[in-house]
Amino acid sequence: MQVSVEATGSLDRKMTVQFPSDRVDSEVEKRLKALTKRVRIDGFRPGKVPMKIVQQRYGAGVYQEVLGEVLQDSYREAIAQEGLAPAGGPNIEPKMMEPGKPIEYVASFQVFPEVVVADLADVEIERPTAEIDAADVERVIESLRKQQRGWTEVERAAVEGDRVTLDFAGTLNGEPFDGGTAEGFSVEVGAGRLLPDFEAQLTGVGPGMEKDIDVTFPDDYPADNLKGKTVQFALKIKKIEEPRLPEVDADFARAFGIADGDVDKLRAEVRANMGRELAQNIKGRVKKQVMDALVEKHDFDLPVSLVKGEIDRLRKETEDRFGGSKQSQPLPDHLFEEEARRRVRLGLVVRAIIDAEKIEVDRDRLEAELETMAQTYEDPDEVKRHYRSNPQAMASIESLVIEDQVVDWALAQMRVTEQPSSFDALMNPNKEPTE
Repeated sequence: MQVSVEATGSLDRKMTVQFPSDRVDSEVEKRLKALTKRVRIDGFRPGKVPMKIVQQRYGAGVYQEVLGEVLQDSYREAIAQEGLAPAGGPNIEPKMMEPGKPIEYVASFQVFPEVVVADLADVEIERPTAEIDAADVERVIESLRKQQRGWTEVERAAVEGDRVTLDFAGTLNGEPFDGGTAEGFSVEVGAGRLLPDFEAQLTGVGPGMEKDIDVTFPDDYPADNLKGKTVQFALKIKKIEEPRLPEVDADFARAFGIADGDVDKLRAEVRANMGRELAQNIKGRVKKQVMDALVEKHDFDLPVSLVKGEIDRLRKETEDRFGGSKQSQPLPDHLFEEEARRRVRLGLVVRAIIDAEKIEVDRDRLEAELETMAQTYEDPDEVKRHYRSNPQAMASIESLVIEDQVVDWALAQMRVTEQPSSFDALMNPNKEPTE
C-alpha cells in the first residue's frame, strides 16, 4: 500500500492511498463463490447456479460492498502507518476505482492540534476563605423554619410576607383576555410570583375588600397582545393570612431527620452540610479561575468537526432544557459557537496536561469524592453501591477527580492568594448588602 500525506493547512491533511486491486477482487470472488451455493435462480438447482450467472446478477453489488469495507480498512491502516490522529471522519474522493486496476483515493481530514502546555507562573488566582459562625447556622435554621411555616387567618390589612387569597378578573380595553381571570388564587406578598405592579398593590388590602387596579405589563412580556399595555383588574379579597414559624424544638428536629429530636444534633448536621456546601463553592470558584486561565493562555487552531460536535451537544442540551426541539427551525450555530470553542480548547489543554504530566486517577481521592457525594443522599451506602457496580457511573466521578488533579497541578504553577470573605457572601453572591 502506497501512502502520501500533504499538509494543506495547520490542521488540514490530504492523504493519497493506493493499493493493488486484487485486495478487492479476491474478496469479491470469494463472496460470489459462496453465493453460488445459496442463491435460488429459476432454471437451476440449488447450489448449481453457474458462477457467470451469479456474477452478472450480483457482481456489481458485491463489488461495491467489498470496496467500501476495504476502503475503511485501508484508511485505518494508512492513518496508523503515518502516525496521524484525525479529528473527525474523512472526506473520501475516489481517483481510480475500476475492477482490475489499482485502487486509489484521496482522504481529506483534520488532525488534532499539537498543544504545548504554556508557562502558568504569571497567572494569579484568588482563593476565597470563610468561617462558619453561629449566626450563619442560625440563618440556615431560620430558612428551615420558613420551609415548615404554617398560615393563620387574620382580620387586618395585608403586609409584605402575608398570603392573600383573592379572585381577580382582568380586562384590556374593556375586554377579557386569556390568563387574566382566576378564583381563589393565593399569593405571598413580596415573593415576586406576580408582576411587580400587581403585587405591590396588594399591600394594604383587607378581607372582603373589592378593588380595581391598573397594571402595566413589561415591554418584554411573552404575550404579544399584552406587551407594554396597561390593563385593569377587578379584585375581590377573600382572606389574609400571616405566616406562623414553628419553634425550634424536638418536633422541628424530627421533621429534618433527627430521630431522637435532639436540636443540638440538628444544628451540628446543619453546620456539617454548610461546611460541605462552602467547600464546594470555594472549589468551584477556584476551578473556574484556573480553567479560564488555561483557555486564555493557550491559542491554537481548533478542528472544525470537534467544534461542530460541541455546538450540536450544546444545542441539544438547550432544547431539552426548554421542552425539546419542537420549534420548526433549530437554534442557529452562532448562539453556541463561542462556548463550544471554549469547551473544545479547554478539553484539549486538559488532555495535554494529563499526557505531559502522566496524571492518573488518584484512587484515594476517588473514594473521598464518592463519599462526599454520597453524603448528600438519604442512603449514602446505597449510593456508593450503585456507583461501584456501575462502571459508566463510576467513570463520571473518575473524570471529575482527574480534572481536579489537573486543577491542583495548575495551581502549583500559579500564584495563589487568599481572599477573606464570609459564608453568606460566598453562598449568596447576589444578595444586597445590609447596613
